[in-house]
Order: sequence, then structure tokens, then C-alpha cells
Amino acid sequence: MGKLRTALLLSFRAKVLIPVLLVMLALVAALTWVVGKRLTAQFEFNTMRTLATADSVFKKSQQIRANNLLLRFRSLQSEPRYRAAFQTRDEATVNQFLLQEVIGAQGVDVMTLTLIEGDVLARAKRDPLTPMGEFEHESRSAVAQAIEGEECVSTIRVGERLFDVIAIPVSGVGNAPLGALAIGSEIGNSVAQQLSQQTHCEVVLLAGGKVIATTIPEQLLDGISFDLSGNSNDPDAAEVGGPAVRRMELGGEHYFAKLGRFRSSNESDGLGYLLLSSYEQPLQALGETREAILLISAVGILLSSAFVWFFVRRVVEPLERLRDGVEAVGRGDLSQRVEVYTHDECGDLAIVFNRMVGNLQSSRTELETTLETLRATQSQLVQSEKLSGIGEFVAGVAHELNNPLTTVMGFSELLAKNSDDAAQKRQLDMVHKSARRCHKIVQNLLSFARQRQPERKQTDINKLLEASAEFLDYQMRTSNVELQFALSPNLPTTLADPHQLQQVFINMLNNARQAIEAHQPSGCIRIRTGIEDDMIRITLRDNGPGISPDNLKKIFNPFFTTKEVGKGTGLGLSLCYGIVKEHGGHIEACSEPGNGVEFTIELPVVASAALAEPDTKFYAKTEEVAFGDGRRLLVIDDEEWILEMLAELLRQLGFEVDTATNGEAALKFSSANRYDAVFCDWKMPGLNGQQVYERMRVIQPATAERMIFVTGDVANETTRSFFETEHRPYVAKPFTIRELREALRAVLAKN
Repeated sequence: MGKLRTALLLSFRAKVLIPVLLVMLALVAALTWVVGKRLTAQFEFNTMRTLATADSVFKKSQQIRANNLLLRFRSLQSEPRYRAAFQTRDEATVNQFLLQEVIGAQGVDVMTLTLIEGDVLARAKRDPLTPMGEFEHESRSAVAQAIEGEECVSTIRVGERLFDVIAIPVSGVGNAPLGALAIGSEIGNSVAQQLSQQTHCEVVLLAGGKVIATTIPEQLLDGISFDLSGNSNDPDAAEVGGPAVRRMELGGEHYFAKLGRFRSSNESDGLGYLLLSSYEQPLQALGETREAILLISAVGILLSSAFVWFFVRRVVEPLERLRDGVEAVGRGDLSQRVEVYTHDECGDLAIVFNRMVGNLQSSRTELETTLETLRATQSQLVQSEKLSGIGEFVAGVAHELNNPLTTVMGFSELLAKNSDDAAQKRQLDMVHKSARRCHKIVQNLLSFARQRQPERKQTDINKLLEASAEFLDYQMRTSNVELQFALSPNLPTTLADPHQLQQVFINMLNNARQAIEAHQPSGCIRIRTGIEDDMIRITLRDNGPGISPDNLKKIFNPFFTTKEVGKGTGLGLSLCYGIVKEHGGHIEACSEPGNGVEFTIELPVVASAALAEPDTKFYAKTEEVAFGDGRRLLVIDDEEWILEMLAELLRQLGFEVDTATNGEAALKFSSANRYDAVFCDWKMPGLNGQQVYERMRVIQPATAERMIFVTGDVANETTRSFFETEHRPYVAKPFTIRELREALRAVLAKN
């Protein structure tokens, strides 16, 4: 059983044939059901329409019978001999000369003459077994209506018999009301047969739920009683189209039955009829139709299955050969080929397989060669990852240098401001400028080492080249490489990412330095800029050994390098090429062995705007003006030297200064005092600057609005995002006295 299940699950033949068979069987079942449903609905509709027509004919026939009786007896009293008999009011005379003669001549079954006083004057009946007392009792309502002067037509039950009754008023002497004449005509089997012929249905006459007369064998109705509410005790009966029409089975034959009521003056008698229309013949035809559909469908399924099996076999055989070929290739046999037998899709698949195997053979050779290259590349990538880690370390060290640089720059300015010795002021100026130089180096390290999101802004290419050269100044001097600049003074700015372009310039300058250093004791790099056809043109030319023509074609390819293993990744110029292309520019190189290399970079001029020069002037004593006016400040910093320098500087500007070395102490000071402004370091142990600001907004919201942050980490995206979102002023370490003073003036101006 397990093998059979596996075969069914895995066999393509089974996967195709079984769904096809299931779909066919479902279609046959659906077709049989739909045909049966529609045919059944059609003959039910026709039969019900026949019943409706028969019911109408039945009621019309009853009305005609009643009207004929009225027409026959309405003018009876106008005849002289009958009128004379009525006026005698003698029972024997009426019975002998009128009623007996009327019954004999007109074919009436029962007649009574009831006086206006309510007494029955005369009685006559055709059948001696007819119970006259019961007839008089059941017809009293019709007689009473006729005595009132109104003709009445009704159907009554007398014993186990049904009668159509008409009651007409009778006049006496001088046309005075005499009484009412009631005439009864029995509705029996003969009438039922007549109605059956007229309606083309079987007729069953009912009284009180029991059969009175029928045109079908009465034994078929044994045990079944009916009432005129539409219910029967037949367990096989079912409603069709409403409670008045039912489906019944009598003697093995299927009928639709419709119940109707007779017009009667006594509604409690339950007088009615049942019309039966057989649908046995359509039902048998439906069964035969279903059998024919099933037979034809079975033959069709067998033929279709045989065709599908043949078709699947033709498809599976080449697929099996292809499977064998794939298994051989999977084992490493690339010499395997599949023979092409057909020219259809399977044949195309075999051709493609053979072509694929041929390509795999070629690819295996290439992969073996590539594997050796990847092994070499792996070592280069490991070295690149090491450099990335070093970059993060350098960024951290550069950030830490900002704190001592801030102290050096701040105290040098304070000393110069308070000194009257010219030589000492000159020396302090040198200290300050050296600190600013260190600050620029730190900024370049942070800018180069930190990963940034691309951010384009108006960029001065000349200044970017100078900053890149300054970043490499030490390496250039120690390698005896001279940088020569020929920068166009009218070079426009352009929309670019300065950090990405600086990466390009530093990479290319460093490559030139390394090439010169490896082959000669000294050299030079000429940097030239200009504008040509709305393109900024940058040329970097060295006097190194140059590049061979073969290598020159591949220098921008990823992982290509002429350096020894472990000394280069081969990604530098490839990244430079991508960055320049992203800026809509172009980069190319030309070289002759022994005559150096010249790289040319062209960048489009996107916009033009003047960039403001950073003011790096060392401010003299005369520029400082006290404006504190005794106002009180709070300074928060975990660096003791910076805290002391800031406190001294602010006191000289005329402020009262409180200092705190951590956030908790600062919050205590803020709760106890009111401060006109607060200087707060961004990074501190314990509570950092942001946490101090958020807590102070709760306890002293006014003081929090006058906070100025001091940070050496403005390149951090999180830090910059906070300052921009909260609209908080800050000064970046290391800062000048002027920068500090301007930030303080701006905050105090808002108070």
C-alpha cells in the first residue's frame, strides 16, 4: 500500500490522469443533476399548469350545473298547473301533482317545498334510501335565504352522498311569498367521470376528509384522509408550489394533487374535491434520459482516459530520458547528452539540456580559474574589513581629541586677552593656530571615517581639494611628495556630496603618493581646476612610474590592483568611478610608462552659489566686551579643564557662573536657582545632555528653553537630528570665544 501511495504521489501519469478523471466525473454528475433538475422543473410546471386548468374547468362545470338548475326551475311557479298546486297548500296535492312529476320529468334527485312559516309542505326523492330529514337539515341555510327572497346555490353532504342544491323563492295567491323550493342533484361517480373527462385528470370528491366518489380505484386511497387546509395523512405526500398542490404516490404511480372546495352555505362540512394529474410517464422518461447520459458519459470517460494515458505516455518517455541525463550530470558526468526524438516542446527541452551541459563544461573551467581569483580577493576583503574597523577607531579617537583641543584653544584665547606682553601674545597665537590645525585634522578624520547618508549641497571644489590635501599633508611631506596647485579663482560651485567627492580626491592623491614612493625618492602631484563647456574639470597629474597600456584598461574594474597581496583591495578606483558617475560626471586616465599618470574628472555645474568662508581669525582683547550685567549662568561638563575654562571666560564677560560636573548635580542647582542660560555638555557619564534637557523641561521649562549644548559629535546623525527637531542652539568643540559669545547673545536676546 505504501508503494502504491508513493507511486500515485510521484507518478506524472497519475498526477495528470487522476485529476482528468475527477473533473470528468464531476462534469457528468453536474450535467446529470442540471438536466434532471431542469426537466423535473419543466414537467412539474406543465403538470401544475394542467392542474390549474383542470381546477378552473372543474369550478366552471359546477357553476354551469348550478346555473342550468336555476334556469330550469326559476320559471316553474309561473306555470298555471304548478302555481295552482302551490296555492292549495295541500301536502298530498303538491306531492302527487307537482314534486313527483318534476322529479320524474326533470331528472332531479330530491325536492322539498318549505312554507314561509318554516314547515315543510311537501317532499319528494328519486332514491328511496335518501334520508330526507338529513337533506332538509343540511339545506336549511339555503332555504332560509330563499325564503328571504334571494336565490341560493350550494353543495351539501347528505350521509355519504353529495348534492348540488338550489333554493328559489315561491309565491302564493296574489304573488304573496309562499315559501322556498329546494332542489337537489346528486354529485356521484357519474358526475365524477364526466368531470374527469372534462379536466383530463382523475377526480376524487371529498366530504369531511373522506372519499365520496372517485374515478380511480378506491382501494388506492385506503388509509388516506384529507382536509381542505391542504394537509393529508399520506406519508409520501410533499408540497409542490404551495399547500394546495402536493406530490403523492398511489399504487406505485406518481401524481400531483390539487385540493379544492365546493361552494357551500355550510362551511363546516368540509366539502371539496381532489384533482390528480399523473407524472409517471415524464418521470420514467427522466430516468431513461439519466441512464442514457450516464452511459454516454461512461463511454466518453473511457475513451478520454485512453487518449490522456497515450498522450501522457508520449510526454513522459522523453522526460524520463531527460531525468536520467540530469542524474548523470548531477553525478558529475558532463559528457552526458539526451537524444532528440521529437520536434515538439520535449524535443526543444532536450536541445536546451544538451546546450546547458555544454555550457556547464565551459563554465567549470572558468569557475576553477575564478576560484583562484576569489581566494586572492578574500584576503583583500579581509584587509578591507580591517581598514573599516580602523576607521571606526580613528573616528572615536578624533572625537576624544576635541575635549583637550577645546581647553587649549579656550585658555590660549583667555591668556592672550589678558596679556600685555607682545611676545607672549604672539606665542599664544601660535598655540591657538596649532590647536585650530589639529581641529581641522580631527574634522577631516571624522568626515572621512564616519559613514554618512548621501547628502548633496552646494560645494566649492577648490576648497574640497585643499581640505583633502591638508588631510594628507603629513603623508605627503614624509614621502617627499610635493603638491602643486593651479586652481581657477572663478570656479563655480556645484550641487554634490562633499564627503563622497572628498573620498574620491583623497583616494586618488593617496594612490599617486604610493606609486611615487614605491619607485623614486621624491616627486610631485599637480592639481589643476578649470571650467569648460559648463563642466568643472579637475586634473590630477603625478610624475611617477605610470601605468602600462594593458593595466590602464582595467584600473576601474573592481578588485583589480597591481599592489602586492595585503597592500590593496582593488576597490578604490572602482568606488571613485561609481561616485563620479552618480554625480553625472566622467573620469578617465591616460599614462605612458615612465611619464606618470594623469586623471581627469569632469563634473556638471548644477547651480552656482557663493560659499561663506569660515572665520578663523584669532580675536584680540579689544573685541571682548562684558555684557553679563550680573546675570547668572550654569555650566555642566564632566571635563574639569573645560569646566574651568568656560567658567573663567563667562565670568570675564560679566556673568555669575555656577558649575556642575554631572547631570544630577545640575538638576539640583536648577531646582534651587534661576539661571538666565545653561551650557550643557552633550556626552557625560550618568545623565547625558539630552536626558538633562528632558528632565529640566519638566522641573524648569523656562530654563530648559535657554539651554546651549556643547558637543564634539555634531557629525553624528542622531545628535544633529535632535538639535534640528528641538531647535536647540549648540557650539561645536573646539570653539572660539566669539562662537561662544554669539551663541550666548542669541539665547539671552530671546529672554
